[in-house]
Amino acid sequence: MLNPSDKSLIQSCLNGDRQAWDRLILRYERLIYNIPLRAGLSKEDSADIFQDVCLLLMNNLEKLTGDYNLAGWLTTTTRWECLRVLKERRRTPSFTEIEAEDGSTPIDKSPSADPMPLESLLALEEEQTIRNAMEELGESCRQLLTLLYQSDPKPTYAEIARQFDIAEGAVGPKRARCLSTLRKILHRHGF
Repeated sequence: MLNPSDKSLIQSCLNGDRQAWDRLILRYERLIYNIPLRAGLSKEDSADIFQDVCLLLMNNLEKLTGDYNLAGWLTTTTRWECLRVLKERRRTPSFTEIEAEDGSTPIDKSPSADPMPLESLLALEEEQTIRNAMEELGESCRQLLTLLYQSDPKPTYAEIARQFDIAEGAVGPKRARCLSTLRKILHRHGF
């Protein structure tokens, strides 16, 4: 299977498939890393939290074999790990107002200026759901949508037509079909 579901990857992990574990972690690494960074923690803390969350995931795989929302579970678990780290440092364990003992804020110290409000957590989950849905698209649609919506500078339809070896007038309809397929996948994921 080209893009297995979280459920099938988890089952393969439980059966001892190391590649399935690697794919599962690769699928969610951006989500897990971004939460601590957005909470104002350092890159080193984010890496430590990533390892802790991966260990927690490994230890809880059997509990996640049902129809779990893995992105939601990882978001919640990562958030709790952030709070644990902040508490260990005797910082206020809040995602809406993080302040160090000396009165400084993460704005002064971290690559992320904003604390992690609930809306940001939900946005990260949505981004992860979209990344997962993009994985399920066929290669041609994934490449087209990536070119159209994630390239900088954005290519023209003429450039895209040359790259895909199609008529320039076919780019728009192909884009519409790909977006329709993506919408169906997202709907299936509850988005």
